[in-house]
Amino acid sequence: MATKSTIFKASVQIADIDHAYYADHALTLARHPSETDERMMIRLCALALQAHKLQSVCGGDGILSFGAGLSDPDEPDVVLRDFTGLTRLWIEVGQPEDKPLLKACGRADEVVLYCFSQAAEIWWRTMEAKLARPNNLSVFRIPTSASQALIPMATRSMQLQATIQEGVLMLGDGSHNVDLEPTRWK
Repeated sequence: MATKSTIFKASVQIADIDHAYYADHALTLARHPSETDERMMIRLCALALQAHKLQSVCGGDGILSFGAGLSDPDEPDVVLRDFTGLTRLWIEVGQPEDKPLLKACGRADEVVLYCFSQAAEIWWRTMEAKLARPNNLSVFRIPTSASQALIPMATRSMQLQATIQEGVLMLGDGSHNVDLEPTRWK
């Protein structure tokens, strides 16, 4: 019998000062059996960092949600779709292969990748030339120290405050606080 995904609930208060976006998001995360707490929390941070596009791109008329991610390689980790069904934003986390990323660039208006872990620099050296062409692809590096500091916040029921100012995500749960500053690679 296959192991089922573990369900996590997160209430996230987002105050994105950089983009004047302020909203509360009630989220459900399904953590695939092969997914780590670190990767799941990076997905949540990626959603918080890009949540302002719900307003700026879709004028509030869209759905920002977690995609199938690891369960389906043809689906994003986080997705923003407008009410016509168009994929406006496709977010991936980790170090994916180039072909699925290039395919995503053809299926969405914008693709954003958040890399993390010790191996991210090695991965980027092998992928940089392959991913240079698409203009709608952005690649960011999450520092390993910050991504690992998120792990204690991964509980089945999370109450989180996310503040984004000057490109830095400050995420806290009342007991832990992590400052996460993505570095833009592309």
